[in-house]
Amino acid sequence: MEFSALPFIIHIFILAITPPFFLGIIAKTKAFFAGRKGPPLLQVYYDLIKLFRKGAVYSKTASPLLKVAPVIIVATTFVAGLLLPITGKAPFHFEGDLILFAYLLALARFAIILAALDVGSSFEGMGASREATFGAFSELAFFLGLVVLAVTTNALSLNAIFQWESVHPTLKPVFLLLFFSFFLILLTENSRIPIDDPNTHLELTMIHEVMVLDYSGPDLGLILYSASMKLFLFMALTTSLLWPQPMEWEWISIGTLFLKIAGMAVAIGIVESANARLRLIKIPQFLIANFVVTVFALLVTVFNKGT
Repeated sequence: MEFSALPFIIHIFILAITPPFFLGIIAKTKAFFAGRKGPPLLQVYYDLIKLFRKGAVYSKTASPLLKVAPVIIVATTFVAGLLLPITGKAPFHFEGDLILFAYLLALARFAIILAALDVGSSFEGMGASREATFGAFSELAFFLGLVVLAVTTNALSLNAIFQWESVHPTLKPVFLLLFFSFFLILLTENSRIPIDDPNTHLELTMIHEVMVLDYSGPDLGLILYSASMKLFLFMALTTSLLWPQPMEWEWISIGTLFLKIAGMAVAIGIVESANARLRLIKIPQFLIANFVVTVFALLVTVFNKGT
């Protein structure tokens, strides 16, 4: 495992500081298409500062799990970010780290589901049930997508998988399919339209937001911060399928990264502006269709390997 101080520091700085900014780009894009001025680009930072300065209120029926869950979610998401090559080589990489990457994100989901069930609220239990159900579909497609990448590149490390220059050209049909599939997974995993609406306040229709109704103050800030970091990771992963980052760290790679993810944030804003949220009974069909796309990508990969 190689280690270099400056790229490691830059990687941590980008991962820790920049994710909320891209939520601002999404909000600005949606406001533009709605004919509004919209909130400032740094509004999420203002919200986080406000939440961290407040106190927290806890239910009398809740266990310590309610307090621990936000820390677990932030920690697991951050560690997952250290395994993903963002501006160059990942700070920590080893054979099989793509499995750890997926399971760290799954652990964050598990923690928030347990915390939602902990308070005994019927609404939060309903949201946890939906999160577990839809997450099972999206995680299946996500794991299969990682399998396609592993088979294509003959590597089990995210760092090795994304060494595009020395392995294969990027514009292949399989990567176009994976880009489409991972984009839909991105929308699902981050509770974006058409799967969920992060701005809704209707308990009967919410998925993610209903699970955090009992959180306030710093705990709610940690959950919001971890959500922005998770979205950042999925955007970086998805854009790298078509526009790879150079493996050798350079200052220009930071600008490339920001342009790619900003473009993805604009694309998410456009999708959310042009589409309505799906009915709950339609979401499983949507996720199964996405899984079929990933299966087709795997078949294309296996067929190409055999020829």
